[in-house]
Amino acid sequence: MDLGMRGACAVVTGAAGGIGRASALAFSAEGASVVVSDINEQGARETAALITDAGGRAVAQVCDVAKAAEIDALMQRALSEFGRLDFAHNNAGINSPRADEWDQEVFERSLAVNLTSVMLCMKAEAQIMLAAGGGAIVNTASINGLVGNPAQPGYVSSKHGVVGLTRSAALKWARQSIRVNCVCPGVIDTAMVASVVANPQYRAAIEQMTPMGRMGTAEEVAHAVVWLCSPRASFVTGHAMVIDGGATAI
Repeated sequence: MDLGMRGACAVVTGAAGGIGRASALAFSAEGASVVVSDINEQGARETAALITDAGGRAVAQVCDVAKAAEIDALMQRALSEFGRLDFAHNNAGINSPRADEWDQEVFERSLAVNLTSVMLCMKAEAQIMLAAGGGAIVNTASINGLVGNPAQPGYVSSKHGVVGLTRSAALKWARQSIRVNCVCPGVIDTAMVASVVANPQYRAAIEQMTPMGRMGTAEEVAHAVVWLCSPRASFVTGHAMVIDGGATAI
């Protein structure tokens, strides 16, 4: 299936690995040029190299999404390298730290990286897309944006915020040809959960709690992201797509 992305440009944040890397590779596989962004410079360069080695077009850009100036520089990089910005996957975020999330400083850090950054990214992306006549944005939320967890108030609040922010942005730009959606992954087998699932008992417990009996893959999330950005999803906006193997259906 041709998703109609050839010649387009996508920006992906948090693309040094996991869902972000899979998303960047998926955009490239559909013919889009990709600006690969992450605070981890080496990881971003590795992702970009995977794309260029396969014959695609990509550049790496270091970006701390908690800083508006670096986000602006990221968007300008897309314009300077590829002359356009059609799609954005705002994926950068942090998981719950080992520190107590009920601590104000830790709580506010989760909000800054997981939620405020998404607002800043969308603001910068929309400015370019509005001038060009439209585009599509996908934000990474989580099933923790739909349910509660007493041990993760910062993470849960930030991801609930991403869902709400996505819907607000979708309404704001619906008549200006910018579609905004988010994905809500369940437990995905990436480096973010590697330290937990390294324990066979924890891994088995997670798999048992998931109706499909396994964790998801980064590629499964990436396929959804790319589809949501594509013209195939031209009437989809303000949607929170759950990708969790049935976990929230219980």
